[in-house]
Amino acid sequence: MDADVLALVRRSVPRLSAAEARVAETILGDPTLVVDLAINDLARLCSTSLSTVARFAQSLGFSGYRELRVAVARTVTLAQAQQARFGLDTTAIDRDDEPAAIAAKLAAQEIDAIEKTARGLDAAALDRAALAIVGARHIEILGQASSSLTAQDLQQKLSRIGCSAAHSSDPHLSLTAASIRTADDVVVAISHGGETQEVVRGVEVARDAGALTVAITSVSDSSLAIAADVVLVTHAQESPFRMAAMSSRIAQLALVDILFVRVVQHRGEPVVIPLQLTHEAAAPRRRASGR
Repeated sequence: MDADVLALVRRSVPRLSAAEARVAETILGDPTLVVDLAINDLARLCSTSLSTVARFAQSLGFSGYRELRVAVARTVTLAQAQQARFGLDTTAIDRDDEPAAIAAKLAAQEIDAIEKTARGLDAAALDRAALAIVGARHIEILGQASSSLTAQDLQQKLSRIGCSAAHSSDPHLSLTAASIRTADDVVVAISHGGETQEVVRGVEVARDAGALTVAITSVSDSSLAIAADVVLVTHAQESPFRMAAMSSRIAQLALVDILFVRVVQHRGEPVVIPLQLTHEAAAPRRRASGR
């Protein structure tokens, strides 16, 4: 189940009936209502039936309204705790916020993204991806725009422990590289929304060529997640006032770090030497001033 039930509700809206959408919008408008309201009260507030509310809960993967209510209460409690931690009434960034408020709100959002990503981690999927990377002849990493930065980070980490890993920010080159992968290779694709056409296509052609494909995305039922063999889910909610990917990038980087550490654990002792060599090679040379 999604670590952030409100994100799950938000993503469900486009596929809901009109009556179910009213339930979703009411929950998103004020999640605390669900904590306080019984199913009949929520149905009355949404001008719909008990069965519609129950059906909505089940469409999200819950057994019924009671389980949905508990999940929403947990999410609300965590959000309130995070706001209290930074002395905030809300983490939404406003145009008139002072620098200190912006810093506190961004910190709260990004810490929340890391915590939710860690709590929602699928350990079995992580291990499958890590073991595949350890045994791979080559790892091709796909990612465009802001996700390209995360892809570069993973490529550099894997290269430091002697893995053959590559990433291209050029969508045509990355698609070409994905198309010539084989069953000996792994393709890791990174996309926050999971709908970047070039990345999804890259996974499709790599999978058809026989490579194991791994998706890192925040949407577990996205086109990318559906196309991939292994799915690792991040959890981040971007501010409506964002100027660029913020929380989503932090969540991706956290997940990449977790994946890398697991790869190192499975590789064992052989990684010590390349890590030491790359550290020494990159260390700055100091000249004696002679003074």
